[in-house]
Amino acid sequence: MLVTRKPTSQGRRHQISVVRTDLHKGKPEKALVASGHLKRQGRGFKGHITVRHRGGGVKKQLRVIDWKRSKFGIPAVVKRIEYDPVRSANIALLYYADGSKAYIIAPENLTVGTEVKSGPGVEVRVGNTLPLSEIPVGLAIHNLELTPGKGAQLVRGAGVGALIQSKEGNTVTIQLPSKELRLINSTCLATIGQVGNSDWKNRKIGKAGRTRLMGIRPTVRGTAQHPGSHPHGGGEGRSGIGLKHPKTPWGKPALGKKTRNRKKWSTRLIVADRRKK
Repeated sequence: MLVTRKPTSQGRRHQISVVRTDLHKGKPEKALVASGHLKRQGRGFKGHITVRHRGGGVKKQLRVIDWKRSKFGIPAVVKRIEYDPVRSANIALLYYADGSKAYIIAPENLTVGTEVKSGPGVEVRVGNTLPLSEIPVGLAIHNLELTPGKGAQLVRGAGVGALIQSKEGNTVTIQLPSKELRLINSTCLATIGQVGNSDWKNRKIGKAGRTRLMGIRPTVRGTAQHPGSHPHGGGEGRSGIGLKHPKTPWGKPALGKKTRNRKKWSTRLIVADRRKK
């Protein structure tokens, strides 16, 4: 649910927040939290900056999500729905009948006390995970595998959902949230339902300080920089990028330069590109 804040200050004047009163208020399940705090500062495993404009922010603990749902046939009960600070979607804590616990992405309309299952032959209902070959055409799905047994890689953000368009042989045509049509092996697993917390995209942060707490640092336009710092920089007064092609700070082509490798198998499975009107 969204709530518009009272304009008691300039920072709250246009702020719209997602109310989380119905979520679990305690700490996460201790056994399902990775050790240490998640503060990568936009750097990859080599310590080099791989994502610009990241840094600072509050400390976050990474919840370990079960992307594979490999406990086939074992029923699990939804114990609670929780907030996850490192993703847009909420998460659900499952208690399995064999005593184990796991976190999953919480789909829309999944309530506490609901029983969920995974594997071939289970009932088609929200929260259950089945092979694509057993899911009816036209049904909303999420947590979609690209390779059988690898775990969910697609459709994991808040409010998103994919649709099964058709089935032919051992492949299924899926319409992704971007409207891209892609062929996927029918033995890949997917979870029934649309991802919850759909109000997330309608929130308004309200002030710069909140984005800094989220670990997002300022972004400066290239035309506002010194010519030694950016190819778009320099010039007397306000000036655009001129007749030059748009470039990154390191002089590489940007804004429209195609980077996808056409030789890869993943590209050949795309039926309709998301960019084509």
